Amino acid sequence: MKIILKLRRVLSVLSSLWISLLFLSVGCSSPSTHPSKEYDVIVYGGTSGGVIAAIEVSDRGRSVLLIEPSQHLGGLSSGGLGQTDIGNKAAIGGKSREFYKRIADYYQKESAWRFQKKEEYRSIGQSKTNEGELTLWTFEPHVAERVYDAWIQESKVDLLKNERLDRSKKLSLVDGNIREITLESGKKFRGKVFIDATYEGDLLALAGVSYTVGREANATHGETLNGVQVANSVHHQFRPKVDPYVEIGNPASGLLPGIDPQGPGEEGGEDHRVQAYCFRMCLTDHPDNRQPFKKPDGYDPKEYELLLRNFEAGETAVPWHHGLMPNRKTDTNNNKGVSTDYIGQNYRWPEASYEEREEIYKRHLVYQKGLLWTLANHPRVPQKIRDEVSRWGTSKDEFVDNDGWSHQIYVREARRMVSSYVMSQQDCQGGRVAEDPVGLAAYTMDSHNVQRYLSKEGFVRNEGDVQVGGFSPYPISYRSIIPKSEECKNLLVPVCLSASHIAFGSIRMEPVFMVLGQSAAIAAAISIDEGISVQEVNYSNLKTELLQAGQVLKWEGPQRKIGLDPKKLKGQVIDDHQAKKVGAWVNSRSNPKFVGTSYLHDNNEGKGEKSVEFSFTPKENGKFKIGMSYTSYSNRASNVPVQISYEGAPKLIKVNQRVAIQAGKPFYELAVYDLEAGKPVTVTISNSGTDGYVIVDAIQCLRM
Repeated sequence: MKIILKLRRVLSVLSSLWISLLFLSVGCSSPSTHPSKEYDVIVYGGTSGGVIAAIEVSDRGRSVLLIEPSQHLGGLSSGGLGQTDIGNKAAIGGKSREFYKRIADYYQKESAWRFQKKEEYRSIGQSKTNEGELTLWTFEPHVAERVYDAWIQESKVDLLKNERLDRSKKLSLVDGNIREITLESGKKFRGKVFIDATYEGDLLALAGVSYTVGREANATHGETLNGVQVANSVHHQFRPKVDPYVEIGNPASGLLPGIDPQGPGEEGGEDHRVQAYCFRMCLTDHPDNRQPFKKPDGYDPKEYELLLRNFEAGETAVPWHHGLMPNRKTDTNNNKGVSTDYIGQNYRWPEASYEEREEIYKRHLVYQKGLLWTLANHPRVPQKIRDEVSRWGTSKDEFVDNDGWSHQIYVREARRMVSSYVMSQQDCQGGRVAEDPVGLAAYTMDSHNVQRYLSKEGFVRNEGDVQVGGFSPYPISYRSIIPKSEECKNLLVPVCLSASHIAFGSIRMEPVFMVLGQSAAIAAAISIDEGISVQEVNYSNLKTELLQAGQVLKWEGPQRKIGLDPKKLKGQVIDDHQAKKVGAWVNSRSNPKFVGTSYLHDNNEGKGEKSVEFSFTPKENGKFKIGMSYTSYSNRASNVPVQISYEGAPKLIKVNQRVAIQAGKPFYELAVYDLEAGKPVTVTISNSGTDGYVIVDAIQCLRM
C-alpha cells in the first residue's frame, strides 16, 4: 500500500512539472483554454482565502489555477478592510500570519511613507502579538493587493482574471465529483479537486451542494442569538421617536425608503434577511491626496431623510467609524443608526445573477456616495458634523480605476453551506468543541443590522445587530469546510463554510478565511496524493500537515471564563439555550457565576409578554429537588413567577432574585417532588407582573 501511495505522489509531481513546463511560455495570467486541460486543483474566487489556497497548492508542487471574476485579487483585504478584525491575533498562524508579516516588511521601507512619517503612525507599535515579532494588521488597500499580486507571481500560480463561472445550469457530477467547470467566455477547465473561495458560494451552489441563506430560527441549532433579534438590537440604533413616514405623522403618505413593512417578525424566528452590506472606505485628510465628496448622479433626497430626522431627534456623533491606516488614511466603517450600511437592500445578492449583483452594487455605491455628500453639505446636518466630514475625502491613490471607491462590496454574509457539521453558537461559546480543527476563530459573534421596521409605537427601528463576545479562540471543524459525502466528493469551501448565521458572524474574518484557505489546500493535496475523496482524508494525517505548515489548531493561551459547565454539575441540568422561549429575551454574560455560556434577561420590559419553558423527563423513580439558577443583583425582580407542572398539577412559586443563592450552591431550591421515570416535567419562568429584571439561566433536577 505504501509503495502505491509513493507512486501516486511521484506521478502527481511529474504531472505538475509537465504542466508547469507547458505553461512557462504563456505566463501565470494566461493558462490554456483547451477543454481537456486538467489541473490538480482549481480555486474559484481570488478572495484572501482563495489567494492563500492557490499559493499553498502551488508551493506543494501541484498544478493550480486561480480564477478571479474581477480585475483585483484579495477581496475585502484589498478592498478597504485594512483594520484587520480577528479578536485575538495569536490565534492566527501559517500563511495567514505570513501575509501580515509581508505587510510589515513593506512598511519598513521609507519609500512606503508618502504622506506621513513612519514614526507618526501610532498603530505601528500596536501591531505585534509577541515580543520581537514583526507583523502589521493595518494597511492601505493598494498595499494588500500589491502583496497578493507579488506572492502569486512568486509561487507561479496560474491566474485568470475577469472570468466568471457560467451559472446558467448546474454542474454534472461524475461519481459525486466535479470534473469540469465552464466560464461565461466558454473556456473549460478540468480539476481533480475544486475550492470555492468566493464570498457568495457560487461554485458550491452550482454543484448542487446544500446551503442556506438568511437567519435560522434559534431552535434550529439550539441557539439564543440567531433569528430575529429585536431585544438584542441596542447598538447602531435610531434615537427615540424618529418618524417613519414620508410626511411626518401621516401614515397615508407611505413609509420612507428602506423600512420593511413586513418586519420585524417573530423574535428568534427564521427569516430570509441578510445582514447589511456597505463599502469599507479609504478616506484621507491629507490635502495633496484628498478628493472632496461629490453628489452622485441619481441622488434621491428621500434616501437620507431618516439620517436627517435622526440628527433632529438628538444624534450628535458623526455616523462612521474611523480606523487609522498608514499615510493619513482610514478604514472607515458603519456606525450609529443611519450610516454606510444600506440596510435591507442586499437580500437578493447571494443568489442574484451577475447582472442583478451589478445593479445592487451600483445602488449601494450611489447610496454611500450620497450619504457622504449629505453629511458634508446638507443644511439640516449639524454644523460640527459637516465641518468634520468635510475635512475628509476619498484617496486619489486608492481604487484609482473606480474614482476612489472600492471595487469590492462588503459581503458580510451570503450563502452558507450546510454540511455534516454546522458551526454554531455552542462552538463559539465553548459549549461544544470540534475534534477535527483546521483553524481557530476568535471574534465576537457579530451581526450588523438586518432590517428597518415600524415599531408598535409607530417609529422606525433597526433590527439584527448582535455583538456578543467574551469567549476564548475556538476550533473550526474540518467537516464544516467540506460538503456531505453524498453531495460532492472533491470540493472544499473555506469561505461560505457550514455555519449558522450567528456563528458565521464570528468566523467571517479575513485572517480566518486565509487560515481556512490554506487548510483546504492541504486537505486537497492529501486527497489527490491518496486518490480519495475530501471526506475520506484521515484527520490525523491532515493535522500533522497543518501543524507543519504553522497552523494554530488549539488555543493554549489564557481561557476566558464561560460559566459553570452544565456537564460537570450534579443531576439533570437543562440550560437556557435548550428551553423554549416566548418573547424578546436578551442574551447576557455581564454578571458572573452563570451556568453554561450565558443567561437571559427580559430587559425589564414587555411585562407579561415573555416566558421560558424548560422540559425534562426523569430517568428513574425517586425523590428529586428541582432548582433554578440566576445571577442576583439589586435591580432584579423580587417576585419572579415560576410554575412547575407535573402530572397536570401546576405549582406556582415566587422567587426573589435580588437575594443571592446560598454560597457554594449554583441552584436555588424551588420544590421537592416524587417523580416517576418517563413522566415529563415542565418549569416555566415568566416576567408577568414582575418589579425588576427577570433572569433565566438553568434548571436542575437532582435526586435526593
